[in-house]
Amino acid sequence: MNTTDKLLRKPDWLKVRFKGGPDYARIERLHRAHGLHSVCRSAACPNQGECWSRGTATFMILGDCCTRDCAFCNVSHGTPKTVDEGEPRKVAEAIAELQLRHAVVTSVTRDDLADGGAALFVDLIRAVRRAAPDCRVEVLIPDLGGDRRALEKILEAGPDILGHNLETVPRLYARVRSQAVYQRSLDVLRNSRKMKPDIPTKSGLMVGMGETRSEIANAMKDLVDAGCRLLTLGQYLQPTRKHFPVQRYVAPEEFADMREEGLEIGFIHVEAGPLVRSSYHAEEQFKEVIHAEGK
Repeated sequence: MNTTDKLLRKPDWLKVRFKGGPDYARIERLHRAHGLHSVCRSAACPNQGECWSRGTATFMILGDCCTRDCAFCNVSHGTPKTVDEGEPRKVAEAIAELQLRHAVVTSVTRDDLADGGAALFVDLIRAVRRAAPDCRVEVLIPDLGGDRRALEKILEAGPDILGHNLETVPRLYARVRSQAVYQRSLDVLRNSRKMKPDIPTKSGLMVGMGETRSEIANAMKDLVDAGCRLLTLGQYLQPTRKHFPVQRYVAPEEFADMREEGLEIGFIHVEAGPLVRSSYHAEEQFKEVIHAEGK
């Protein structure tokens, strides 16, 4: 672990020019008008300008306060507010107004709720189907405390893709994801594939936190064994000095190597790069997996 107080200097490939434009301004206005939360902003995503300027965004439901305190995450944590039952309708209306073809919806973790928030995901999927029937719905869910019935309810609502991020290798869980369980996260993906084999599953890993290449390869093998066929690989970026420090910056060439390794291991699509995040180029990933699986 990097024990110095000095932050590592970001290399040139991580210097992003913030993009604006009319589509960015339109999404910003919608968020404010509907009181919506976006993981783009809450998690300090480096692609916010690019994605918003292209008219795409990842919505975050179940509020903006997480019951877990992961050392890498910029989303606020503590005691969440009461669930806003009208949130699915508001998000669906925004998706319809934006005329999105592919919407990604994630959430904070809500360990305070009996079903982990599954019911709101169900309501959200159904609301989007009514408001924007031509829009595909990708959900990026928490581990739901390992509740199989809660997971089944979300799958029965019929999302086009179900995602759950592994985030890092098992050795680092105690330090950066102490309230999560590596095997439980794998089981979310494995059980999803068993319950609804027609719904593709997707996961994401961060690099630069002190893991080795062999550990990343083993995590990729674990994901493929769990039935996961879509993967995102991105550089971990320390949100503030209070968060887990970056151990190294991975060069684009190494990301390209890991992408090829992931494809050899068995993924249908691997989106890999320093600025890649879970929903980056989500629509293209969906098209590729549908084509590959002949659906």
